[in-house]
Amino acid sequence: MEKPGCVVLAAGNGKRFGQNKLTAALDGRSLILRSLETVPAECFSSVVVVTQYPEILKLAGEFHFAAVLNDKPELGVSRSLHLGLTALRDRPAICFQVSDQPLLRRESVAALADFWHQAPEQIAALAHGGIRGNPCIFPVKFFPELMSLTGDTGGAAVIRRHKDALRLLEVPADELWDVDTPQALREAEYTIKKEDRP
Repeated sequence: MEKPGCVVLAAGNGKRFGQNKLTAALDGRSLILRSLETVPAECFSSVVVVTQYPEILKLAGEFHFAAVLNDKPELGVSRSLHLGLTALRDRPAICFQVSDQPLLRRESVAALADFWHQAPEQIAALAHGGIRGNPCIFPVKFFPELMSLTGDTGGAAVIRRHKDALRLLEVPADELWDVDTPQALREAEYTIKKEDRP
């Protein structure tokens, strides 16, 4: 079966963080660098990074990922979804990965791709304790609904309309943490240091 595509969403303004959080460092590496490192390129037919930031466009090229400029980030996450979908519209499915989960593991994203292949007509997502998180893989039949989203509405709205089509792959809770505030970044740093202790 053909591999899905992957869209890395990296265009947010980081309002709650107070700045472009994706350039914030965690244990010496920026959040966006950590995010791109977790993409198992071998599991996807193509990887596209959608961002408004020139430095992230450049970084995507260093990973040999395609890059798409979101020139209207004020339109919300739906704008990034549309750009990613347009770039990969001929794929059988697309994995949407956010860029602010610094503890997400590459192995978990690869496992999600394998998990989707088991039931390619259904939506696949990482979860903990039965609660869905990101990334999520949407089959092609959901592309029109994703393209119809507006404003700051993401794929969760589509999932809510198709709960019977959702399959969840369990991972540790910390892999699904998102960093929206400086406090959350400090908590992630503490978790990394704790795991590094002998």
